[in-house]
Amino acid sequence: MPYRIHPLVTNEFYHIFNRGIDKRPTFTDAYECHRAMQILDYYRHVSPPLKLSRFLKLSLLERDDIMRSLVKYSQKLVSIISFCLMPNHFHFLLRQNIDNGISKFIGLFENSFTRYFNTRHERVGPLFLDQFKSIRMETDEQLMHVSRYIHLNPYTSYVVKDVDSLIKYPYSSLPEYIGLNSGPSDAKVILSFFKNKEQYKQFIIDQKDYQRTLDKIKHLTFEE
Repeated sequence: MPYRIHPLVTNEFYHIFNRGIDKRPTFTDAYECHRAMQILDYYRHVSPPLKLSRFLKLSLLERDDIMRSLVKYSQKLVSIISFCLMPNHFHFLLRQNIDNGISKFIGLFENSFTRYFNTRHERVGPLFLDQFKSIRMETDEQLMHVSRYIHLNPYTSYVVKDVDSLIKYPYSSLPEYIGLNSGPSDAKVILSFFKNKEQYKQFIIDQKDYQRTLDKIKHLTFEE
């Protein structure tokens, strides 16, 4: 991964995103999305004891013991505030917990998933663009709105057709935010700005059509 001109600052929040080379599909089915989410959960920790490929070969009991130990004792490279996996790109809202934590985490995520993807599809070479994009969050309002932008991505891009499908979209942190499941996200960072989970859900829904309209205008006026 190329050296970053502007280092990422520890204890700051960043919107991180990257896409497949030539905009090629990167998360092509449920198996690949599930594997990507396992990578997220595992490699956010500073010192996992095994490579993920070996970890996944252990018994369920052994894996549960290791994950409980990591959650309890291991420092984290990053806190995952929000995330969304899309067919050819990903969005993460992260807090860097240690120096170089985001770059290390993204490197582990992309390298691990690329090895899995290449083995599965009998291909070689990189899958993602060399340099991920990063935007530092400067205000609480920006933090909230970027979380909403990330969670609305499947609806904005017509990966899902309606609000019910968006709420249940399994490859983002939104179901965690509204209490449908548990996962690796530190949702309380964003939810602390709201009275309850239902208010956050409404915060998402209120913007859905406006964000979709903005996305149409962007495609009409800019080259991505």
